[in-house]
Amino acid sequence: MKQTMHPATRLLIWLLLLGLPVACIDPEEVSIRSTLDILIVDGVITDLPEQMLIQLSQAKADQTLGRTSTFPVMKATVSVVVDSTEVVVCSEIRAGAYQLPTGFRGQVGHAYQLRFTLSDGTQYASTQQVMPPVAPVGKVTSRFNANSVFPIIDETYTGGHDLFVDFQDPANERNYYRWDWTLYEPQDWCRSCYEGIYAVNSVTIVSNSMFQSTQQPFENCFYPPVGSSAYSQVRYKSYDYPCRTRCWEIIRNRDDINIFSDQYSNGGLIIRRPVAHIPFYQNQPCVVHLRQRSLTSDAYEYFSLFQQQTQHTGGLADTPPSVPAGNVHTVKNGQEAVVGYFTASSVFIQPHYLDRNDTRGMPPGLFYALNARLPFAEPYPPFDLKFILDGPPRPPTAVCAPVEFRTPDRPAGWPN
Repeated sequence: MKQTMHPATRLLIWLLLLGLPVACIDPEEVSIRSTLDILIVDGVITDLPEQMLIQLSQAKADQTLGRTSTFPVMKATVSVVVDSTEVVVCSEIRAGAYQLPTGFRGQVGHAYQLRFTLSDGTQYASTQQVMPPVAPVGKVTSRFNANSVFPIIDETYTGGHDLFVDFQDPANERNYYRWDWTLYEPQDWCRSCYEGIYAVNSVTIVSNSMFQSTQQPFENCFYPPVGSSAYSQVRYKSYDYPCRTRCWEIIRNRDDINIFSDQYSNGGLIIRRPVAHIPFYQNQPCVVHLRQRSLTSDAYEYFSLFQQQTQHTGGLADTPPSVPAGNVHTVKNGQEAVVGYFTASSVFIQPHYLDRNDTRGMPPGLFYALNARLPFAEPYPPFDLKFILDGPPRPPTAVCAPVEFRTPDRPAGWPN
């Protein structure tokens, strides 16, 4: 599945390519340097029993060539300090992604601070974030909109569902909200193998052209050795394998910044607040887990400024934006530009089932939307690949592995 670029990264790249000033960097210095490195931080502590990641990356712009790339920041030492006393150490589970321990949960009213040290010894720390409570969602409603989202793929279909919430804002306190969502789409295809084929059991070599299936579970792609006659049968080919059981693709929104302050509605009933735009990937029903999150006041100010710059900017003739400085700084001098924000949010999740009976038009299909191509199954007999002896009949089905973007577990809100 293609990863979505963080909105801070997208804005930063746009600014660097145009040679516009970046917060905490002298504009003149930016214009004369051939390259510019900016650290990007993305992390939030919640009070849910879920995976929590601190993601570190670096944007590097070549002003001469007009190219900008982002790279994961690896081998950093990352921790979260709770109430200035308890240190919770994160582990790097993949390049640039640092996970808090399984079972860790934030708590309303407690303070959290991010600290990390890069491999070169540079130390960074965020401001302390005290987790505020969040009001529960009262009701979620949806409406199909033929122009709900940016083009899903090929700049064609823009249909989707607009989601709205009703909720009671607490009285006599200032509250700040942010919304995001997690979409669970039924997935029919569970594995793709490029220059290989899916093997249910492990495979041993018999000869240059033949391999033997064992009884040892494998459930992965088998890649014939380069140069073998088996390799010549799969070279430059990609085969896709259907799911063995029910499976759901997990899709999270990463682009929109949707925030709200109760400054003018403190203690009131909030009605039909627009909170999400769910793409119309396929005709099958889906479940949306709408997440209503609390924000600290400084986090709200940061995201409000970022929202203005990423979603409400005009043409190039308008006053150019600058990247807002986040709440993470170097420990020594605090002057290095760091994009992104570390915060703590209480979260209320409201599942919402979309039967998609009100849709219009033809969606692209989930596989095509995620991969920009149609699925291509391994050939069936008599055209099947015959270089693996014994084992399950070919082509096999693939397991729906419980990974970050796919699950065999029925999501909350899915009908029995």
